[in-house]
Formats: sequence, structure tokens, C-alpha cells
Amino acid sequence: MRNLHSIRAMWLKGWLFLLIGLLSAAMLLFEDWSWRRAGLLMLCVWGFCRAYYFAFYVIERWVDPRFKFSGLGHFAVHLLRRWRR
Repeated sequence: MRNLHSIRAMWLKGWLFLLIGLLSAAMLLFEDWSWRRAGLLMLCVWGFCRAYYFAFYVIERWVDPRFKFSGLGHFAVHLLRRWRR
């Protein structure tokens, strides 16, 4: 897969991801509203965001700076290879 170079396409992609997140959260909360469910949903989103940040930023900057990841699948393959050594 080639890299995305269009600034407009990058902005569109970002807004679409935000829309997907907001709509899916709204659908989950409207189905069965509770403060507990809203809090758990917020923690879930926050946790996955931090894991994504860790997978790309922290690993590339401090753990293995010579390796660049192109996606989470690529990161998983890298981890499996390191684990097998």
C-alpha cells in the first residue's frame, strides 16, 4: 500500500475516523445508557489510544529506533520475530 500524500485526503480520513468513533459510541450509549457504561467506554477508547501511541511512537523512538512500523500488523510481526529469537 502506498503512502497517503494528499493533505485534503489526510484531513478527510481524520474526520471520518472521528465520525466513526462518535457514532459508534452514541449507538452503544443510546442502546442502554448508564454512567458506568459511559465511563467504561471512555476508558476503553483511552486505553486503545495509548496502546496505539506506544506501538508507534514509543517503540520507534526509544525501544527500537532503527525499525519503522507501517501498521499494527507490521508491529505484531516484529514482536513475534523478536520473541522467537
